[in-house]
Amino acid sequence: MEPNFPSLLLLNAYFSSLGMEGDPDLQFLLQGGDLLKVLSPSWKKTRFLKLQEDCKTIWRESKKTFKSNQTCESSVRLGRQSEGLKKNTEEQVECRCFTIVFKGRRKNLDLIASSEEEAGSWVRGLQKLISSLNNLSADQAKDHWIFSCLRKADKNKDSKLSQQEMKNFLQLLNIGLDDDYAEMLFKKCDKSGSGYLAGAEIEHFYDLLTHREEIDVIYGEYAKTTGFMNAGNLLEFLTKEQREKLTLADAQKIIEKYEPDEQAKGKSLLSKDGFLMYLHDPEAMVFNLDHKQVYQDMQQPLNHYFINSSHNTYLMEDQLKGPSSTEAYVRALLKGCRCVELDCWDGSDNEPVIYHGYTLTSKILFKDAIKAIKEYAFKKSDYPVILSLENHCSVEQQSVMAQHMSSILGSALVTTPLGDGMPTNFPSPEELKGKFLIKGKRLNKLEASFAEAAEEADNTDVTEEEESSNEADDEPAEKTSKKKLKLAKDLSDMVIYCKSVHFNSFEDARKNQSFYEMSSFKEGKAVKLAEESANAYIRHNVEKLSRIYPAGSRTDSSNYNPVPLWNAGCQIVALNFQTACTELDINQGRFLVNGMGGYVLKPAYMRDAATEFDPITLTRGDWLQHKTLHVMVISGQQLPKVNKKKSSIVDPLVKVQIYGVPADVSEKETSAVANNGFNPSWNENFQFDVYVPELALVRFLIEDHDSTSDNEFIGQYTLPFNSLKMGYRHVPLLNRNGDKLPSAGLFVHVMVLDAK
Repeated sequence: MEPNFPSLLLLNAYFSSLGMEGDPDLQFLLQGGDLLKVLSPSWKKTRFLKLQEDCKTIWRESKKTFKSNQTCESSVRLGRQSEGLKKNTEEQVECRCFTIVFKGRRKNLDLIASSEEEAGSWVRGLQKLISSLNNLSADQAKDHWIFSCLRKADKNKDSKLSQQEMKNFLQLLNIGLDDDYAEMLFKKCDKSGSGYLAGAEIEHFYDLLTHREEIDVIYGEYAKTTGFMNAGNLLEFLTKEQREKLTLADAQKIIEKYEPDEQAKGKSLLSKDGFLMYLHDPEAMVFNLDHKQVYQDMQQPLNHYFINSSHNTYLMEDQLKGPSSTEAYVRALLKGCRCVELDCWDGSDNEPVIYHGYTLTSKILFKDAIKAIKEYAFKKSDYPVILSLENHCSVEQQSVMAQHMSSILGSALVTTPLGDGMPTNFPSPEELKGKFLIKGKRLNKLEASFAEAAEEADNTDVTEEEESSNEADDEPAEKTSKKKLKLAKDLSDMVIYCKSVHFNSFEDARKNQSFYEMSSFKEGKAVKLAEESANAYIRHNVEKLSRIYPAGSRTDSSNYNPVPLWNAGCQIVALNFQTACTELDINQGRFLVNGMGGYVLKPAYMRDAATEFDPITLTRGDWLQHKTLHVMVISGQQLPKVNKKKSSIVDPLVKVQIYGVPADVSEKETSAVANNGFNPSWNENFQFDVYVPELALVRFLIEDHDSTSDNEFIGQYTLPFNSLKMGYRHVPLLNRNGDKLPSAGLFVHVMVLDAK
């Protein structure tokens, strides 16, 4: 009997590789069951859900599916944890509730099972599955993806591929072949002459598809021991090509870890398959894994770090009419955000609410936002979270805000300076681990005795929204009046290290402001200062904190380029986290390092009060470390389709982009490869001059070429220049939402040399 290749070999091998073969919770998911979907207190409807065999798609009886490449689950939460379940269900169903959280802007799926045991089976199964999928090796991800395409192509489910089904399969894989070549390939694999491929013939077809000629060439150069690499050959490759500082013992360990053939491993030999498995491992990819952990000095003052920051964090979509949600805080915090914003307004029943004032955005309770922040603040990072308060509340409801923060955040809330006496500088992120800082208005200087409750702030002490309206570039003149703000003493007293003050000038700030007094700048004003007074801005940020936020005209929640503001030493460069865009990709790349903890140490020359560094003029100094970057874009693997139509195949091209000081900004692109997203080959070389490597970022962008309109995004990966590894490296690819594309990648050669 012929082996059932798609259904038996790949599926069983896949389950086995996940450690889930025969797992009862997985079998439960594959069998499926009825669940109650919850949208409102009155809208609760039964839906039959089950996991498809691809282990990535949940099928619903209505024939609608949640497809992994668009709405893959990021987590599952047991109980009434979501905003929707808390609002729309009663406490007695707590043990039967669970929520599937999707990536991107897609709303959560709130469900109620028929019993506590059933809810447990769903949650355990999905959690195991998500964990397993997230930990797939590159080869496992590739096999799984190809299996999924095989399954879809085999229309009549007979575990055989006709010539037409093979063409369908190739289209699903993002390969466009002309009919003659497709027929030749089919006949080459159809050894039995039966007119279809089955069993070993499909395996042969699979081997032809996944063959990597460029790996053959590299491996052949160093495989000098009867067609294999021994430890010495491997060490030569690692030191000569990869510029790794390893020993013969290290090479031996690599063979033991990655060689799949036991006979070869027993002889301390590395086969081509083992070599490719090693090149696909994270430790051999383009990002230096030493930088994945916390490796920087975390004992410096807080203002000496770039801080991953969000603007109007509560919004899920646009700035005018979209929903506000506690889930937006959860998602931002889980992406490493360390500064979140809360726009606070008076609500009914003496409960403050959060929403974008004077717009149609929905409202959430202030206390619910604080609860969500408390629960998720330190799941991704232990370093401090700054709560940036945009305070529009009455004195009475400000006191309610203070009570909620005190009762919910407890001892984690910093309400007095650390140490004894009046501080003269910021504490470090290390000292503030697990702590919350409040950024907002304060009635007086920290040094002074506290004023009475409801004391009136001086006329220039305005909120950010009012301050921003003083910029006449995008606001009518009649809106430029300043308002007095009354402050509740108990809320004012919670502001210790981040007191909001109006910015007049760098000279005024130097003479009259304490270290803990900070200003917020609308992007337009900040960019102008960064262009015209860069060195003064950098010196200002050696002593103080600066927060930058998007212009009010960005009602679509678009973003500005954060790089010029980082170049000026600004720490809190706040972006709209809900909007997938180039600027957010760059932000994700900046904070990819140092444990992804949301704090990245600024270069030494941006922490020196007497610094002469100016990113615009680039006068001589320690910051000038001229490097030449050589990048050869070799090939791509398993690029996703852009247009979901079966017949649509991408024409990929690669752009290599440098972000940093103006002298370093550059972009070069390959030619487009027609009709091949599965294994395109470019073999094109680029060279870049990088003068200030500590501030530079490298972005690999793949687009689908279109001669009649803008190219379409396929995937990207951004990382700091100083985190590049040299040699032959695979580059993982991220989708629009910043999530890893499971089987897609680039293969490049990187070399960084001191410029002559």
